[in-house]
Amino acid sequence: MKQPWRPDPEPLETNDRAAVLAGTALWALALVVLLIVRPAPENAWWIWTCVTGVAFGGFGYWFVGRKRRKGLPADEAPVEPVLGMRPPDHQA
Repeated sequence: MKQPWRPDPEPLETNDRAAVLAGTALWALALVVLLIVRPAPENAWWIWTCVTGVAFGGFGYWFVGRKRRKGLPADEAPVEPVLGMRPPDHQA
């Protein structure tokens, strides 16, 4: 039995830059704590994990802000089609 098609809900308005900034701040806090505490030499990779988190957070902050600078809402950002995919057939 086919279920009746219902329209997709409207996307939520979110502050993506605040979310990325919060995550980056947590990585930075972890980095500061690890630099103060100094983990054992075999756990030095923890510091590099935090450095990578801060670096990716900085990139994410720039990338998310790019849409805003272009003046496009998140739901109207250009999307490239995926080859071989087509929209689902919503016939009842």
